[in-house]
Amino acid sequence: MNLVRAVSTIGSLTMVSRVLGMVRDMLMARYVGAGMASDAFLIAWRLPNLFRALFAEGAMAAVFVPMFNRRMAEGEAEEEGAGLRAAKDFAGQVLSVLFPFLVFFTVVMMLLAGPIVYAMTGGFPDDGPEKFDLARHLTLITFPYLGLISLVSLLGGILNSLHRFWVNAAAPILLNVSLIIALLFFRGETQAETAETQAIAVTVAGMIQLLWLILACRKAGVVLKLSRPRLTPHVKTMLVLIVPAVIGQGAIQINLLVSTTLAARFLSEGAISWIYYADRLNQLPLGIIGIGVGTAILPMLSRQIGGGDLKAANDTQNRAIELALFLAMPAAVALIVAGVPIVRGLLEHGAFDSGDTSSTAAVLAAFASGVPAYVLIKVLTPGFYARQDTKTPVRLALWSMLVNLVGNLILIWPLGPVGVGVATSLSAWVNVALLYGMLHRRDLLSLDSRLLGKVWRILAAAVSMGIALWFGGHLADGWMAGDWYHRAIGLILLCGAGGLVYVLASFAFGAYRLSELKSVLQRRRA
Repeated sequence: MNLVRAVSTIGSLTMVSRVLGMVRDMLMARYVGAGMASDAFLIAWRLPNLFRALFAEGAMAAVFVPMFNRRMAEGEAEEEGAGLRAAKDFAGQVLSVLFPFLVFFTVVMMLLAGPIVYAMTGGFPDDGPEKFDLARHLTLITFPYLGLISLVSLLGGILNSLHRFWVNAAAPILLNVSLIIALLFFRGETQAETAETQAIAVTVAGMIQLLWLILACRKAGVVLKLSRPRLTPHVKTMLVLIVPAVIGQGAIQINLLVSTTLAARFLSEGAISWIYYADRLNQLPLGIIGIGVGTAILPMLSRQIGGGDLKAANDTQNRAIELALFLAMPAAVALIVAGVPIVRGLLEHGAFDSGDTSSTAAVLAAFASGVPAYVLIKVLTPGFYARQDTKTPVRLALWSMLVNLVGNLILIWPLGPVGVGVATSLSAWVNVALLYGMLHRRDLLSLDSRLLGKVWRILAAAVSMGIALWFGGHLADGWMAGDWYHRAIGLILLCGAGGLVYVLASFAFGAYRLSELKSVLQRRRA
């Protein structure tokens, strides 16, 4: 499977998931708004969501996938047809150690739900005990998702290793469908009751996702059985590598956890919700582009580096950076320039008012300035993980997290929630600079002339699109206050026109050539 095809497979299904996620958020904005119940649910949802990002999109992909592939290669070298058996044995050993730990960890986290919520929020000092009690109650309900999603991540890593990318990429769709059904058919009479329904739906979705992955693995001929936990040499190696990988891959999510904690302690009611909605919109390009490209190149890099073909590995990362920038740059410009009409069209109805729109759009613009950096982190870190180096990315991520913490403490007072977005974006760019600098210094990555020649062309095309969106956004803004179909038409016309301008400008500036498009299409048909 070539890079473009793999990214297309993962990206298209992630797009479906993110669109459904936006539908979910639109319903949440309508029925829960941006107040006490919303803030309480988002605090309860932050830790399970953090684990999903760290394990499903991070550590399992970064550590387990290369080791699983290596066990397959080693087994195949010893005896023909033995590769998958060796890899399955390794996966079974990991499951036998992981499962009892997850049960214990989940129980302990549920018992400590109150102290954990207090540590994250300071007890909501300005909002009273009712909000804290609701957040603690919802946290108890959502915590089982931590264990469930970790098991889902293990099985998803196996399927990614077998190039069945679509199954794992489709799993988040089940989460969003579960939450949408809960909001449409099982919501309560009050916002607090509706938030409780969402919390229940999170854990139910985790059970459904796990069942989905189990059935898919069975169909692929992979049936894992629990045995007595044993710390075999391979399992020990994975445990040593996975802790730093969690921090290295999850720097952005950990930064958001820090930002959410500071917002809960020091900002007014609604700030957590504005940050959440802005981050959700900001996560669209990261999920579709960054995770897609990063997931697709890791098995390729692992094989190329394992085979000693360092030139091919360097070319793979250059093409991945090129593709990531080509897709991420216009997304960043669009979210910055047209943030207000986008937020108004998607979220401003029901309990979500115009003040919430203005605040969310301002935070979104700050977050969006870091979109290319968020995506590049996902593209650069596989250069370390494919070489079983998880320690270097974590050291660099710690520096970026320090930048985020200091930036938050400096900017949250004068800029409020916007300061959170600025600090997060700045820390992401610092992380990118450190990752590339280390790869280049070790002669593991050098930017080729094709990539360097395209960067300014991509930027020029994105700026052209931004100018068009600036004028188009003012024209479309009136449509965003109407009925849902007026909003839909306005958003489709705005995004479609912006996309068309970007495509035409890309060809005009040479950011993408017709010959390259024909080459991609021919490879996809092959």
